[in-house]
Amino acid sequence: MRKPKTQLNRISDKTKLLLKFNYISSALSLILGLICSYAIHMSGTIPYVFYFYFVLNLLNVAAFNKHKNLTAMAIGTSALSFLSTIVITLFSGGINSPFIFILGLIVLAGYISTRVFGKVYLYLIISTIILIYLIDYVNFDFIVNEVPESSRDLFSLISILFSVYLLGGVLGKNLLNTHHKLYKSKAKIEKSVDEKENLLREVHHRVKNNLQTVSSLLNLQARNTPNEQIKELVKSSQNRVTAMAMIHEMLYVRDNLSKIEFGSYVQELTQFLLRTVERKDRKIDVAIDIPDTWLSIDTAIPLGLLINETVTNSIKYGFKDMELGKITIELEKRFQNKFILKISDNGTSFPLDFDFKNSNTLGLRLIHNLARQLQGTIERLPTTEGTTYKLVFQDIASQFNT
Repeated sequence: MRKPKTQLNRISDKTKLLLKFNYISSALSLILGLICSYAIHMSGTIPYVFYFYFVLNLLNVAAFNKHKNLTAMAIGTSALSFLSTIVITLFSGGINSPFIFILGLIVLAGYISTRVFGKVYLYLIISTIILIYLIDYVNFDFIVNEVPESSRDLFSLISILFSVYLLGGVLGKNLLNTHHKLYKSKAKIEKSVDEKENLLREVHHRVKNNLQTVSSLLNLQARNTPNEQIKELVKSSQNRVTAMAMIHEMLYVRDNLSKIEFGSYVQELTQFLLRTVERKDRKIDVAIDIPDTWLSIDTAIPLGLLINETVTNSIKYGFKDMELGKITIELEKRFQNKFILKISDNGTSFPLDFDFKNSNTLGLRLIHNLARQLQGTIERLPTTEGTTYKLVFQDIASQFNT
C-alpha cells in the first residue's frame, strides 16, 4: 500500500533533520574533544566520550545508509546523545555543569521525531537530572570534576556555544522551516476547500435552477391539456419537484453545504403548499413544532417529499367539506440520533377498515416508499378525528458515520 505524499514528505524531512543533526553533532564532538585534549589539557573521561560519540554516531549513520531504518537510527542517536551527555555532565561538575543543558535539546529532538519519543525523553531526562542532583548531594568519591579550575570558564563557553548552535542552527531552523511549510500547506488547503465549496454551491444552484425548469415545463404541459385530472396529476408532480428544489436553494444560499435546518425548510414547504393547493374560501393553519435540527440532504429530500404528500393529502381530502382546519407537524429527537416525526390533521379521517399500506393511491404508495428509503417505519395512528402519521427514522448520513 502506497503512503500518501504528505506522509512521505514528513518522513523525508525527519530523515534530513536527523542526518543533519548526526553530522553536525559528530563534527562538533570531534572539535570539542580536540579542544579538551589540547587547549584545556584534559586527559580523563570527557575527551574520550567526545571521540567515542564521533565514531559511534558516524557508524550509526553508515548503518542507516545500508538498512534505511529511520527508527533504528533515531534510537541509536538518542541513546548515544543521552549516555554521552550524562557522562560528560557527571565528570564536569554534575548538577552545576553547563553541559547539562544538552539534555533539554534531547527532549526537543524527541518531540520533533514523534510525540511518544518526546514524552519518553521528557520523563527520562527529568528523572536523570534529579538523579544527578542526588549523586552530587551524596558526593560519591569516584566522580570528580575533570575540568581544570583555570579552564572551567572556557569549558562553560564551548558548552554553551555547542548548545546554542544545535538549538538554533539545527533544531530551531528546522522548526522554522516546518512551520513555514505548514503555513503554506494550510493556505493551499484553505484555498482548495474554498474552491470546492464554491463549486458545490454552484452545483446546488444549478440543480435548483434545473428543477425549477422542470417545474415550469410541467406547468406549461398542464396548461395545454383540458383534462382536469391530468392537470391535477401534473400539479402534484410539480409540487414534488419544487419540494426538492427548495432544499438545494437552502443549501445554496446558506453557509452549510451538506445539511439544512429542517424546521425552516418545513415552514417554507408548508407555506408553499398552502399557497398552491389550498382554496381561497377556506383557512387552514399549520402548527410546526420542530427543534433546532440539521439533517443531511440524503435525509431531507425524501423526508420533504413525504411531508409534501401527507400535507397535500390533508389539504385536498382531509378538509374537503370544512372551512377551518389545522395541520400539526412535530419532530422529536430520541436516543442514538433517531427521530420521530408526527403529521396530523383534524379533518375527515379514513374509514376504520381502510388498509392504507396496500392502497393503490399514488400518494399513499409514495409515502411508504419514501419511509423505506429513509430506512424507517411509518404507521397511521388510530385517532377519533382526522389522520395522524408516525414516522420513525434516522438521519442517513449520521447512520453511515457511526
